Amino acid sequence: MSQEVMLPQGWEARWDPQSNAYVYVEQSTGRSQWEAPTQPSYGSTNPSVSPAPQPSSTHHRPGRRQYPTAQIQQVYGGGGYDTQPQQPIAAPGYPDQQQQQQQPQYFTPGFGGADPAQQQQPAYGASPAPAYGGPAPVPAYGQQQPGYPGQQPVDQMANQFQQMNIGHGGGKQLHQIQTVNLIGMQPDVTGLDAPPPPYLLPPNAAVTASPHIQPDPSYQRCTLTSMPTTQSLLNKSKLPLALVMAPYRSYRGEVDGDDPVPVVEDSVIARCRRCRAYINPFVTFIEGGNRWKCCMCGLSNEVPQLFDWNQAENKPADRWSRKELNHSVVEFIAPTEYMVRPPQPPVYAFVIDVSQQAIQSGMVAVAARTILESLDNIPNADNRTKVAIIAVSTSLHFFSLPADATEASMLVVSDLSDVFLPKPVDLLVNLTESRPAIESLLGKLSDMFQDSHTVGNALGSGLQAAHQLIGKIGGKIIALTATLPTLGEGALKARDDPKLLGTSKESSLLNAASSFYKTFAIECSKQQVAVDMFLFSTNYTDVATLSCLPRYTAGQTYLYPGFNASRSEDAIKFATEFGKVLAMPMGLEAVIRVRATRGIRMSAFHGNFFIRSTDLLALPVVPTDQNYVIELQLEDDIKGSFVVLQTAILHTTCYGERRIRVITQAMPTTDSISELYGSADQVAIATYLTNKAVERSMSHSLDDARNTITKNLSDMLAVYKNQVTSSSGGASAQLAVPENLKLLPLLCCGLVKHVGLREGASIPPDLRAYAQCLLTTLPCQSLVPYIHPRFYSLHNMPNEAGNINSETGQMVLPPALNLTSERLERHGLFLIEDSQNMFIWVGHEAVPRLIQDVFGLNDYGELQGGKSTLPLLDNPFSQRVNNIIAKTRELRRGVYRPHVYVVKSDAEPALRSWALSLLIEDRMDHMSSYAQYLTTVKNKVSHLIRLFELMR
Repeated sequence: MSQEVMLPQGWEARWDPQSNAYVYVEQSTGRSQWEAPTQPSYGSTNPSVSPAPQPSSTHHRPGRRQYPTAQIQQVYGGGGYDTQPQQPIAAPGYPDQQQQQQQPQYFTPGFGGADPAQQQQPAYGASPAPAYGGPAPVPAYGQQQPGYPGQQPVDQMANQFQQMNIGHGGGKQLHQIQTVNLIGMQPDVTGLDAPPPPYLLPPNAAVTASPHIQPDPSYQRCTLTSMPTTQSLLNKSKLPLALVMAPYRSYRGEVDGDDPVPVVEDSVIARCRRCRAYINPFVTFIEGGNRWKCCMCGLSNEVPQLFDWNQAENKPADRWSRKELNHSVVEFIAPTEYMVRPPQPPVYAFVIDVSQQAIQSGMVAVAARTILESLDNIPNADNRTKVAIIAVSTSLHFFSLPADATEASMLVVSDLSDVFLPKPVDLLVNLTESRPAIESLLGKLSDMFQDSHTVGNALGSGLQAAHQLIGKIGGKIIALTATLPTLGEGALKARDDPKLLGTSKESSLLNAASSFYKTFAIECSKQQVAVDMFLFSTNYTDVATLSCLPRYTAGQTYLYPGFNASRSEDAIKFATEFGKVLAMPMGLEAVIRVRATRGIRMSAFHGNFFIRSTDLLALPVVPTDQNYVIELQLEDDIKGSFVVLQTAILHTTCYGERRIRVITQAMPTTDSISELYGSADQVAIATYLTNKAVERSMSHSLDDARNTITKNLSDMLAVYKNQVTSSSGGASAQLAVPENLKLLPLLCCGLVKHVGLREGASIPPDLRAYAQCLLTTLPCQSLVPYIHPRFYSLHNMPNEAGNINSETGQMVLPPALNLTSERLERHGLFLIEDSQNMFIWVGHEAVPRLIQDVFGLNDYGELQGGKSTLPLLDNPFSQRVNNIIAKTRELRRGVYRPHVYVVKSDAEPALRSWALSLLIEDRMDHMSSYAQYLTTVKNKVSHLIRLFELMR
């Protein structure tokens, strides 16, 4: 039987599992002792005492493992904590941590359990994780994340907090702000690959010290790595607050060293009862580990009974090792309550233009051959995948593909106004069961329409037919068209009036010409149907209108201008990209919701999806490597020391599992405007400005879009100079920016000169509209080079460039150059790439040996410019150049395979001008150089500074 000792006022008993005994702590001083106290704490006026528990094997609730919890009080409504530092236990014989060995814990889930009297408490002093609520060391700026340290007793950790002056507002880490002057300084373009400023969280932010508690920036990043405490502070700073995310980004372990997303397979999903947030590394465990406190709303929730149980091995599990407490990005295998119907199979409905232009260009032949060669790569592990094929010209051509047939039969429907299915079965078939008929059809599809001379295209009617076929299941419609849809539903007319180009009315060409496609896209989204558009044409295709379908159904648009399969480069590019799209693992019938600490609201959304409710994004398909931007606002003041943002993507894998991908990100709070600027992420801000500019170009004009970018940049730099730097005078020869934003003006300059936004009357509307599709969907890893291309000198590159580094195992690229023609040499060889195209620039005085080694020709005169495939020759230099091109293609996330263009420096003015337009630091047509752009920004900043002074 245990005995009770009455404790004087001001004392507290704490169980120490290492010594299997209670330690008594004086709350006012933190002093601790082993013997039960008999005198009240100093300063206590109440002589009443409270009973102190004594060691007993029956003290804890049976069937539940007890965990040490830090004495931490959470501030409701925020993510911050206040700690009460305690002195370390200094008693003779206190066991050394490293000598402790964890004792077996007997635990039976559910009812019953082992006899409590027989249970032993494990020695958690030797556990590889810190006590709950313990510190998660955060590195200072530029320091490496420390390893996963051993667990320390709670009192020792609290003492460390006290020594570091943490817990009562002191000792907060701040970003080191260094001001640089951009005027006259050449930008260091290597900084574009630098990581964002670190998230300097307080040491008590996470329950574990795992190095994976923050997501990789390729998954999710914020324009600021510190959260302002008030909306007024955010408004005053002029800095944007937005999340930039690619939650379903591709896994490339060999290329980028990506870690696979950890999967929680036991279906134990702990969620807050009030805000529905998922348990994560930033929660707090209380009441001996039996409950956890939500880091977003502060509600106390019960820990699920099976949270500490290894169901696979039927034995107790170590809570510290649970993936959701150690990783910011995890996937849960969802139980049946997360499903409204059985998991849908992958479904692909191909709508293929077979008009005369499509046949003659070779599009149909390449598409059919690529589908045929990709049948084994289409996700079909459980043999549930379904396929349908519809050919479209002036009529709709359906194909019956019975499971027991080796040949397909064609059924033609000529009524385009009231589309119907000519047969109730065998039009949408199981890929495995109908494989012979599908292969037979794809092998002769192009030949079936070889003699056709029809010039019409009823794409809209074909899309309606595909929707009728797969609407009850959901899936993806893949439309391939080589001509403008001119018949049936959604018929369009050419509207590319050259007189509108370069005028304020040009923005009308960037908006949809017909409401049919947006209305149809919304209907598709409701039925869990996504649409991908593959557009091929030498003439106007109205990309702006047709891209509505992917925009509202979470699909993607692909454009192949001037496509001709007789050019091997065109055929290879399309076949490669189309094959990757078909083989792409995708999430089905998905929804995305972002939750945040109380006081933070999602205010606007950018990307390819349909907004089902105020904060719920509907995606019939979640494609890999597609980017989204979500703007944030502060409704209430933030009280805590840090906040938490959590993105949840509920989806069905193409293998039939319902899963929830959860991305959790924590940010420290600040009431300092200088700290906001020190935490600004230039790549995330550029991504945000890109989306806002594209939106502005469609709602107002291209000129407004460009002005918006420059105005936002000038506003930010004016506030920085006025509020952060010591010099805030009016006119100045300097343009002051924080070190971490020194390349933002360069990115803004590249953005206003980008083909999607630049001034000029020579850009075809289709190319501009397609560029805007890419600007709003490319992940940061591809968007940055799309705005600011990469420029390499090949003829004099270092010896290690183009070879494998023996230590890292990675291909070494040449040093990146500034984007100016001053770097070009008459005898040189250069590579310029923007993630969509590559240009091999050859100087007209290039020596014959260089031409021979790279192109296999005798001299410069034999070299032909234009679209090309670089030969792989039997010499080291050729192999190095080809390695660099292959590595550059590999670096860009996504399915795109950039064309290679050979540009002779003294020939083909159009191609030469195209390549030179990527050198954004130079003056081009009516657009200013980078130096001139900086002067424009500096003048705007000076004007704003004078206005600030007048308002004082």
